[in-house]
Amino acid sequence: MEIKDLKGESVAFFASGGLDSCTVTHWLTSHGVKVICFTADLGQPDESEGLDVVAERMKACGAVEAVVVPLRTEMGEAGIQAVQGLTRYEGRYWNTTPLGRYVTIRGMLPHILERGIKILSHGATGRGNDQARFQLVPNMLAPSVSVYAPWRDQAFLDTFGGREEMIDYCEKHGLPIRATRTSPYSTDANLLGLTHEAGVLESLTTGANFVNPIMGVRPVDAPDQPELVTVVFEKGRPVSIAGQAISDAAEVLELANQIGGRHSVGINLHLVENRFVGVKSRGVYEAPGMELLGSAYEYLLQTILDRRARKIFEFASDFLGEQLYQAYGEDLGSQLARKVVSEVAQLATGSITLELYRGTVNFAGAADIPHSLYSEEDASMSRVGAFDHKDSEGFLQVLGVGARTASRAGQVQGLLETE
Repeated sequence: MEIKDLKGESVAFFASGGLDSCTVTHWLTSHGVKVICFTADLGQPDESEGLDVVAERMKACGAVEAVVVPLRTEMGEAGIQAVQGLTRYEGRYWNTTPLGRYVTIRGMLPHILERGIKILSHGATGRGNDQARFQLVPNMLAPSVSVYAPWRDQAFLDTFGGREEMIDYCEKHGLPIRATRTSPYSTDANLLGLTHEAGVLESLTTGANFVNPIMGVRPVDAPDQPELVTVVFEKGRPVSIAGQAISDAAEVLELANQIGGRHSVGINLHLVENRFVGVKSRGVYEAPGMELLGSAYEYLLQTILDRRARKIFEFASDFLGEQLYQAYGEDLGSQLARKVVSEVAQLATGSITLELYRGTVNFAGAADIPHSLYSEEDASMSRVGAFDHKDSEGFLQVLGVGARTASRAGQVQGLLETE
């Protein structure tokens, strides 16, 4: 789809209020497009002005309507589901931005459809992952809606080579942008965390702690005394943190962010990751609440899952982490993996105490876990209990048959025996 196809059409534009949003909205309007901007309230911690200001900014850029959709609770629920699935990408990234895109699209589509709009647009570039999320998720959830991506339209590319040209354009037309030519990197934010990338962060000589964190402090600035924090789970949901009972999903994440952030937990996590489009990129992430809750949940599952169930759960977890990142979080494979996560969550009840200290999260205690497989008596190295040490003789003799057979068959490079 190209700009020449859109004249006279109504287009729903997903607007964050940043440089891309202002530029694209004005550019579309100048080409005879009726732009309706939709901004998601995802609990962004960096929006001190409030999202109503964003809506006014988009109107000043030419939007005929600017709608703010409240999605904080949905964002919190997405975070809790991600904790239950431990759905990190490449072992490090809590998928905070991908989850924000899913929540945004799911939350916006009903408003778009009820207005009879058939085209949505976004400011994601042709080099990143977000273009896939803004394309594939709507394709799956509302296939009748088409997607227009300016950064894949040659007419737009001929006008805007990059950030500098966009700033020039906005200054020329007096648009109310906040971006400056000296911004060292870009940030994407929601309740679950922050993604910092581009600018000086593209150089691997720039350390992760170059980023000035928003959701917490660097380890060097954290308290010099550890804090014990107990998280209580009921069927996979955190219902109490540090003695405070809490049920609203957004409030759960806010409290976890506050506690984790002050101890530098999940602050300035660094990853050189594999983008879906096939290139390496470097991100610095903040996700204090997700890291705190995820660590507690991981410790809880250690007591519940046997080795066979753990293999299935870990496969589902890794699979979901990649699916979310690559924009396939709505397909059948993801639905099936979520059933595994959901079944495990039904057993995940108990209290986990963590020790937080300058960016580290250590296990400090576990209690009241009705489905735990751990028995202190059976695991003891000093008492017999229900597990009789002598019973292992026959067990190992049986296993030894296969071990010796493999050696005799030449499948193991053993030591030469002397006769």
